[in-house]
Amino acid sequence: MTDDPSVLHPAVVKMREYLSIVGPLLGGTLAMREAGEALLPRWPAEDSEAYKCRLMTSTLLPAYSETVSNMGSRVFAEPIQLGDDVPARLKEYWQDIDQQGNDGTVFGRVWFEDALGKAISFAYVDFQNIAQPDQPGGVVTTADLIAVNARPYAVHVRPEQVLGWRQKNGQLTQFRFMEVVSEEEGTFAEKHIEQVRVLEPGYWAVYRNNGKDGWALFDEGLTSLSYIPIVPLYTKRTGFMSAKPPLLELAHANVKYWQSQSDQDTILHYARVPILFGAGFDKDAEVLVGGGTLVRHDNVEAKLSYVEHDGKCIDAGRMSLKDMIEEMRIAGAKLLRVENASPKTAEQAKEDAAIEMSPLQMMATQFEDAYAQVLQIMADYIGEAEGGHVQANGNFAADYVPETTLPLLLNMAAQGKLSDETLFGEYKRRGVLASELDWANEKERIESQGPSLGLV
Repeated sequence: MTDDPSVLHPAVVKMREYLSIVGPLLGGTLAMREAGEALLPRWPAEDSEAYKCRLMTSTLLPAYSETVSNMGSRVFAEPIQLGDDVPARLKEYWQDIDQQGNDGTVFGRVWFEDALGKAISFAYVDFQNIAQPDQPGGVVTTADLIAVNARPYAVHVRPEQVLGWRQKNGQLTQFRFMEVVSEEEGTFAEKHIEQVRVLEPGYWAVYRNNGKDGWALFDEGLTSLSYIPIVPLYTKRTGFMSAKPPLLELAHANVKYWQSQSDQDTILHYARVPILFGAGFDKDAEVLVGGGTLVRHDNVEAKLSYVEHDGKCIDAGRMSLKDMIEEMRIAGAKLLRVENASPKTAEQAKEDAAIEMSPLQMMATQFEDAYAQVLQIMADYIGEAEGGHVQANGNFAADYVPETTLPLLLNMAAQGKLSDETLFGEYKRRGVLASELDWANEKERIESQGPSLGLV
């Protein structure tokens, strides 16, 4: 038994194993270097100074983070659309949904990409505490709320902040996460304080670590809700409040590339510096070597030569790295492959009309549902019956590697297997050409400019 609010739930411990891999990849080169031997092992015969030099010169190919960002760009190809059923007051909140200056689309993209990269991410809907002396729960009239501009707002809770939860019959009864707050210290400085926020239906509490005394209650309060205002966004659910990164295999491949690239750079470092070899010289003889110098010696058998690497293993390493890049592309593109999804509504189930959706499309649908929950919580806070819905109009076309498909299309057109008009349309679809361009007008311009000189 423990009364420590920072104790970790077993599912959190498991998810942090995943985070120890994907977190540094999302953080970039500096985060990977900070991970040290966990992601870049030191070889048995490698001393600490040599390893440190190798680690500090290693750089990351950001395949994982860029795939997450590119997939996020597809889901948010257009701003999120609010449904007609969203109340007017929530539409006002949408323009600054987190009271940090971010509108709903900006907040939503950060939330979605965090969930895509790490398997799960959370939105916590808080409410400004405007409690009256005789109303400790902050429950006041709507007029009072409007008068002081009090309103609900969204807080992004990343999975690495989460400590644990409790549930009963599938209903969340407690949720704990770590947060950092800033307090002024002196005239100019500020200090950052870690604290644990505990949420329960109709109640919240904050605990701070007081050093010797351990964690102690710092603040608490009531809410007007009968449930916990936390919304999980899953991208690959494995259980209640837990998930596994959908791009985990890509993450492992990216770590492997990080390690192999480090080996390749080390080989190049040594191979680029030839070793001077001398034979037939006296043991104590001084030999001056450099540009514009001539080496003389009485022994006709004496010789100087450079020993250089033949480069075969370097080329093999380079080809291996190129192969890994292609493997990572394939792993990332799996989110765009169309799969048969289970019917979304009861009517569709009756008609037995399964929808063909890619994993990314299904994630976008789950995101829409999660955001609707956020709006509903806000509605419950201010006494609105419905929070409404949102729609993400994404681009889910499967052309993930245009640098490969565009030359292929051009080659097909050159061989007469594809019309110029179709080629034009495909280039527009991939964003290479401006969407407002028209083939008929463009064809007329091409004909009027005269024959091509065949220049590249």
